[in-house]
Amino acid sequence: MNLNFNLITLLLTLTLLNCKKENTFSEYQYADSPVVLTCNDFNSKLYHEALYTFENDILNFYSKTNKNTSQIQAYNQFVRAAVYRRIKYEDIVSAHTLKVFEALKNENTLWDANNTKSHLNYNSVIIDCITNNIEDTALKTTFNALVSTNSMSPKLFGAPLLNKYRTAIKDKYLATYIALDLFYAKLFDVDFTKVNLNKTESKVDFNKKSE
Repeated sequence: MNLNFNLITLLLTLTLLNCKKENTFSEYQYADSPVVLTCNDFNSKLYHEALYTFENDILNFYSKTNKNTSQIQAYNQFVRAAVYRRIKYEDIVSAHTLKVFEALKNENTLWDANNTKSHLNYNSVIIDCITNNIEDTALKTTFNALVSTNSMSPKLFGAPLLNKYRTAIKDKYLATYIALDLFYAKLFDVDFTKVNLNKTESKVDFNKKSE
């Protein structure tokens, strides 16, 4: 256990040391999709891609057992499974997801190697953006309180989130938090040799899958 933690810490440290490297990611699949974040001072185009890729992944994954699964249902199943740590991320991620994740590794201040609750840096610019823009008043208050007291963790925020997963469909700031903390941050712990990169990927029409 300690060995795994030390290896993850080393990986995150190396990521942070290289975080100022210019982001050269260019394989955008959702460049024409609606803008979801309007804050300044961060690579919004990459975060848009990360969010849409995440939503596409969970919808594709949960549609395997029910082809009529909606985006709301996918969020419901994913959030519940993530909060209770019942997810095999290697079964969900796609080849495009891994490319987006590699680009996110280079994002300045996004990760915190010293955060034992999550690899995400809760003092980052993107989290500040999320903190100021979550639409649901109760969730926003809880989020702000946890971050400001250095108590934020997927487990603590997961409890109120379980009852508000529907909010993520319209509130893309909340959805971005879910994508970053419950999905991408967890990929540091994934053994990518177990990921089937040859599985069929389909790009979802979110307009038809949001109800």
